[in-house]
Amino acid sequence: MAGCWARDGAVNEQIEASISDELARMKARRAPTGDSLTHCAECEEPIPEARREALPGVKLCIDCMQERDGRFEVRGGINRRGSKDSQLR
Repeated sequence: MAGCWARDGAVNEQIEASISDELARMKARRAPTGDSLTHCAECEEPIPEARREALPGVKLCIDCMQERDGRFEVRGGINRRGSKDSQLR
């Protein structure tokens, strides 16, 4: 993290860079494409029409998607900034 000898605004630049990196990573995630399923691929429950229209290519119901999103995913990486925040990940 920027400290004694860092120029003014260095801490804010590091924060902005971290946010930009995470936003880019989230945008790069594959989004569903193609036709939406009428029933969930995991639990076979019907997928509401409103969800299928809002998310083209949706394959999972809301409950299964929330369960999948809630799973812990280990992310590796290099601490290129040397910031305390990035060391805690």
